[in-house]
Amino acid sequence: MHWDGLFEDLEGQLASEWEAERAALDAESERLRISRIEIRARLRALAAAEAAIALELPAGRLLAGRVVEIGADWLAMAPNPGRGATLVPLTAVRGIRMDHGMLLASLDPTVPASELRERMTFGFVLRDLARRRVPVTIEDLDGCRRHGTIDRAGADHFDLAAHDAGSSRRAQDVLAYVVIAFAAVARIDLEPR
Repeated sequence: MHWDGLFEDLEGQLASEWEAERAALDAESERLRISRIEIRARLRALAAAEAAIALELPAGRLLAGRVVEIGADWLAMAPNPGRGATLVPLTAVRGIRMDHGMLLASLDPTVPASELRERMTFGFVLRDLARRRVPVTIEDLDGCRRHGTIDRAGADHFDLAAHDAGSSRRAQDVLAYVVIAFAAVARIDLEPR
């Protein structure tokens, strides 16, 4: 009888050690999986869930809304219904605020990427805005806001014809022409159509 108790105790210890080792391996496997997740994949999961989030931008500014599109190096947010959209270069994102449930859900990025959309760069989108003559408000990293129309976009900069909000881009209404580096942009607000 004494031996039966000893063997049961040893079996229990062995099972406990195996369980602890399996838990450690599972934890390490999960850490490795998470280490490979890119922020774009998490944003894709948040967009698919239509999650309400707030982007932390430079100088402590927040942009609340829902992610509606994700590109190669940018994202589009819908801040409030009827307010248009906002383009944000990923380099301007300092953080993403959300509730804990969405934080955990964004770690499971099973939403497939849109091959074409996610190859579109920030410059590609700005060239399209220039082609369509969409009035925009540019906010730079320092919080300076300029309203105008993008005339053309290069590889790492764009030309803005600054004019008053609500007015069209007519030569007589242009207040200044400004060359703006992509790296200086915190956000671009598009007027609703």
